Amino acid sequence: MDVLIIGGGIGGLTLALSLHQAGIGCRVFEAAPEIQPLGVGVNLLPHGMRELTELGLREPLERVAVETRELCFYNRYGQFIFREPRGRFAGYEWPQLSAHRADLHEVLLEETRKRLGFDSVALNKKCIAIEQNSNSTTVKFEHGASATGSCVVGCDGIHSAVRKQLFPGEGPPNYQGINMWRGTTRMQPFLTGASMAVAGWLDVGKLVIYPIRRALDAEGRQLVNWVAEIQSPRNVRQDWNLGGRIEDFLPIFEDWKFDWLDCAAMIRGAEQVLEYPMVDRDPLPWWTKGRVTLLGDAAHPMYPRGSNGAGQAILDARALTGSLVRNSEPEKAFKEYERTRLQAVNELVLMNRSNPPDAILREVWQRSGDRPFARIDDVISQAELVAISENYKRVAGFERDSLSQRASLVG
Repeated sequence: MDVLIIGGGIGGLTLALSLHQAGIGCRVFEAAPEIQPLGVGVNLLPHGMRELTELGLREPLERVAVETRELCFYNRYGQFIFREPRGRFAGYEWPQLSAHRADLHEVLLEETRKRLGFDSVALNKKCIAIEQNSNSTTVKFEHGASATGSCVVGCDGIHSAVRKQLFPGEGPPNYQGINMWRGTTRMQPFLTGASMAVAGWLDVGKLVIYPIRRALDAEGRQLVNWVAEIQSPRNVRQDWNLGGRIEDFLPIFEDWKFDWLDCAAMIRGAEQVLEYPMVDRDPLPWWTKGRVTLLGDAAHPMYPRGSNGAGQAILDARALTGSLVRNSEPEKAFKEYERTRLQAVNELVLMNRSNPPDAILREVWQRSGDRPFARIDDVISQAELVAISENYKRVAGFERDSLSQRASLVG
């Protein structure tokens, strides 16, 4: 079998490594003419880290990441709402890691080229058409090149060319009026130095903040990733490398000076700022047509809430590998993979719209009338806060006991 993987991002490279580990041949075709450090921070939750650990990637990832100790919620006045331990600090067998997306991608790319050969990842291969028959598939690229293999997996992101082949009239991604500015700042550690903090709410501004590289210098500064989100009519181009301007959003956060962090100073100190609209796509009724299927953001792009987009692509890759191990015919394998993953991840797409973990902040904002409180227990009970968090873990597939007890996705 020769699997043609369209897209050399997190999902595509994880799939390549998984297939290789299972003894299944594959090749990766990436549209970009060269590999560049894209994006900023990314989180790997325990369910994703279980799969990457099975691929032998835990050590190299831990070298470039920060192991997240806790997730903390605050209102826009910096008042504490809720804290929960994360990863191994919460009793999981696997850590939660926060990393620069470029560092994660570099580890995956280096391991793919080392294990499968340097030529296993072909660059400047933009897919423009796919043809299939009962025995094979052929991908046509720009400039006249083509490749033929047993089957095709579209791992080419939210603007997937493979998805457009399957759903030609779908249109652009959905924008629901939330805009994001993402940045990185070299700064002294805040809270534990391994904390993820979420503060505010969308109607008044929301910040997500966490370190992605450990001590950078003799002063002990870290590289801290932050995301500023506000309700906004700005539906800018969906490009993860689109530059942003601080003056477009800083006034919202100018007075956010907490006893544990000066948020405005952090934003002003940014060495990089990117702008991106919060978009997703409506869940699809199917991903597979014959010898062609979808994976990751090509199949189910979701709002970047709950630190779960990369993790779901990794789970897809492992589940698809397991299906190909059990089924020698790609059509049967792809249908099994779809039955395994489609309903669960579609439910998560919808939950990320309505009740992600940061719904905790929405509840506090609404119940408090956006005013400071004397005691958080007067606003919302600890039991309610825990329930919101645990329900998301269940739907997303990383509830601790269930994750520990389930069988390997590859089998």
